[in-house]
Amino acid sequence: MVKNALISVISENRGSVEFQIFSFTNKIRRLTSHLELHKKDYLSQRGLRKILGKRQRMLTYLSKKNRIRYKELIGQLDIRD
Repeated sequence: MVKNALISVISENRGSVEFQIFSFTNKIRRLTSHLELHKKDYLSQRGLRKILGKRQRMLTYLSKKNRIRYKELIGQLDIRD
């Protein structure tokens, strides 16, 4: 329920930091499940590391700009402690 509401709110503004982090998180989850089956797919591993770095930079930016939105986003996406 919460994730569907999050998707509808975030998808209205596709250029927002929240949408980009949401999209990176979906790609990361998809690549992680792919790599569980294909352990020696090194190009996908490299792509995963690049996306992780981009998401990390976006999260750092968001935490510096707006701490409240950052906390809400990581809580809704369930990506950190």
